[in-house]
Amino acid sequence: MDYYFYNINKGRFAITNYKLDCKPNFISTVIRLKYTLIFLLLLFCGKIHAQEISTSQFVYTNQQEGYMSLVESGNPIPILYDAQDWKGVVRAIHNLEEDFIQVTSKRPSNNVAKKSILIGTIGHSTYIDQLIKSKKINAKDLQGKNEKFIVQLVVNPMPGVDSALVIAGSDKRGTIYGIYELSKQIGVSPWYYWADVPVLKQNNLYFKPGTYTAGEPAVKYRGIFLNDEYPALTRWANRTFGGYNSKFYEKVFELILRLKGNFLWPAMWGNAFYDDDKSNGALADEMGIVMSTSHHEPLARAQQEWKRHGNGGAWDYSANEQGLKEFWRGGVERAKDWETVFTIAMRGDGDEPMSEEQNVSLLEKIVKDQRQIIENVTKKKASETQQVWALYKEVQDYYDKGMRVPDDVTLLFCDDNWGNVRKLPDLNAKPRKGGYGMYYHFDYVGAPRNSKWINVSQISRVWEQMNLTYEHGVDRIWVVNVGDLKPMEYPISFFLDMAWNPKQFKPSNLLNHTESWCAQQFGEKYAKEAARLIDQYTKFNHRVTPELLDHRTYSLQNYNEFERVVAEYKQLLVDAYRLYSEIPTAYKDAFDQLVLFPINGMSNLYDLYYAKAKHDELVKNNDVEANYWADKVKASFERDSLLTEHYHKLSNGKWKHMMDQVRIGYRIWNDPPKSIMPAVTYVTPSSNASKVFVEENGYVSIEAKNYFKANNSGEVYWEEIPNLGKTESAITTFPVTASLNNNVYVEYKVQISTPGEHKLNVLTSPTLNYNANKGLRYAISINGQPEIIHNINGHYKGELGRWQAQRIIENFTTHKFESAGEYTIRIRPLEHGIVIQKLILDTGGLKRSYLGPPQSKMKL
Repeated sequence: MDYYFYNINKGRFAITNYKLDCKPNFISTVIRLKYTLIFLLLLFCGKIHAQEISTSQFVYTNQQEGYMSLVESGNPIPILYDAQDWKGVVRAIHNLEEDFIQVTSKRPSNNVAKKSILIGTIGHSTYIDQLIKSKKINAKDLQGKNEKFIVQLVVNPMPGVDSALVIAGSDKRGTIYGIYELSKQIGVSPWYYWADVPVLKQNNLYFKPGTYTAGEPAVKYRGIFLNDEYPALTRWANRTFGGYNSKFYEKVFELILRLKGNFLWPAMWGNAFYDDDKSNGALADEMGIVMSTSHHEPLARAQQEWKRHGNGGAWDYSANEQGLKEFWRGGVERAKDWETVFTIAMRGDGDEPMSEEQNVSLLEKIVKDQRQIIENVTKKKASETQQVWALYKEVQDYYDKGMRVPDDVTLLFCDDNWGNVRKLPDLNAKPRKGGYGMYYHFDYVGAPRNSKWINVSQISRVWEQMNLTYEHGVDRIWVVNVGDLKPMEYPISFFLDMAWNPKQFKPSNLLNHTESWCAQQFGEKYAKEAARLIDQYTKFNHRVTPELLDHRTYSLQNYNEFERVVAEYKQLLVDAYRLYSEIPTAYKDAFDQLVLFPINGMSNLYDLYYAKAKHDELVKNNDVEANYWADKVKASFERDSLLTEHYHKLSNGKWKHMMDQVRIGYRIWNDPPKSIMPAVTYVTPSSNASKVFVEENGYVSIEAKNYFKANNSGEVYWEEIPNLGKTESAITTFPVTASLNNNVYVEYKVQISTPGEHKLNVLTSPTLNYNANKGLRYAISINGQPEIIHNINGHYKGELGRWQAQRIIENFTTHKFESAGEYTIRIRPLEHGIVIQKLILDTGGLKRSYLGPPQSKMKL
């Protein structure tokens, strides 16, 4: 016989299952004890309902005493729900079932079992209503609450069920958020689709008893704006779904709900949400998304709909009042039965300012007439329908000049399109019935230049500005322009988390959120470093956006600035690749999308513009080194397109077109139709006379390949061995078996400004005295003076030491330079096998280094 005993300890209880084989009298005693303990448990639970645990971890992979099994040996427990609950709740439950399949490879049944998951909405689920009636759930936890859920263990919730994990919601979205909280805790990231975050298989999962909730949201409407969506998102949506239809929006709605958002401004560049697919509006309402239209699209009507279905007149209320009224009425008629926030007022056609003649008084009349349309269609007072007036750009000027709208309308303040809040309510302002909102930007099309390609939003700045916003009483609507959605994954998560509970954040714990988010996507082991990479690359990108970055942004001359920022990004890229190599294969695509690609792509842009800056500087002096940097510009430009192709092949080509946005070649604020490589010029060397190296800072340094003259004789010739050695390359004589004569030599030219006796160091590869220990010799002379014979290795007797460790032989000779001027250094090999890498002439200023100084400048 099975019995459950409940151990109450500090607000927790443990359930223990015992198998008893006892006599009847003992069994009856145990039964009485069982019901006594259950009574005490219920009494105690009634007292601890108020002590709800915030939504922290409640699902674990390791069992402890009292934990309830959710998955046993790979089998998920059943999910029970009322089929008459909200359709959006039922849809979310089906998604939860799919999530369990991802975790266990098995679908939960819907049959009653001793251990079950029970889900429902107060007032819409007979299961939840019965639990409230029997006081197994505290009604006060949910009744009258907004979008709240509780997750708790309930004993004997219904016949046939001994214990259940109960998810109960105060309303449709409350229940949905509870469902997706469980999904997240069993290991399904909200970004499983949009960032290909893998789901780990689990054989056992357990629920830690307690009552868990996220409370109520601080901001009523929390959402995103899909904007500036051409070319990337539009091409991707067309290829993947056939357009911005209900299949596309189902994925968007689900993501928003999994992130505890509830609000959307839909894509509108050449698109019309309600008209592109007649199912879009109904689907949003069913799933629980509150729809609105952007700041310049009144009464649930997209700008594209006017072009498609308008009366052919002008978008001008003073000239086409009746046509616009009829158009707007159609929008209200269509959306009146769905959760909608109606945008009111008007901007010029195509999101442009209205003309100066269309003044404040006309705009006030427009608002009055629009509210009358709302009343006529809904048969309710306008104040009973949620409306918003966006104070965007010049519309804020109308507000500043005294224009007002009724008190029930939400005033939507805006940033400057670059993440800097323009206006907030006065702290002493009288509260508005409609409250205040904020329209914020992660993406923007407009001056001084578009910002569309990748994430440039530093969450520390987002937090600082939105904290300022919230503390000034802006809590009705938070909506953020996320462009194509895809490159903005992390800031979207942060923005919606903050909208739910702004008070959870402070400067000292912002990075904790990034680490927690990375743990959810990549696992705890890699979270800290991944978070550092995100935090650092957004810091770098926030300095200057990719579209604004060019070869003039940073200084080549001052503070070593350009070289320093390029090096910083390269080091970040090295760190990102290092973590990429360590992270399990299943996570690599997600890591590439969320961390590696933004760093790789932007580091390459820094390389490109640094090369362009170096090239331009050298071209001014007609320096042939400019050609090297011209090649670097070309290579980085080509690499940019290769990185795009790489991204488009991730996840078996799932994201093709998502990185189509142009970022190179801007001339004005708007993007060019295709990338344009920065212009480069190749310098033609005038003659060998340019290969005269000039003393500077007390030394002359020459790479061996940059000789003034290499003289061949008979069969013997000089040849460069590319990339050999410690710096650039090396030269030597071939064929190594041919006879050498006095006409085989190599010459270097130097311009000396410091007369005197100076040491010349000829650096050679550590070739040993293979010729019966005789050694390898060369003759060296200055300006035809008597030669000095130098043996580079004749004394070598097989010892291991400095030559092997440093992989170089330093060969010093001393020469007299009578006066300032030009000198010729001639080196004549007496044996083959002398491999020259570099020459360094110390005129008094040479400093210690391992590789020697960089090559000196050439005489112009």
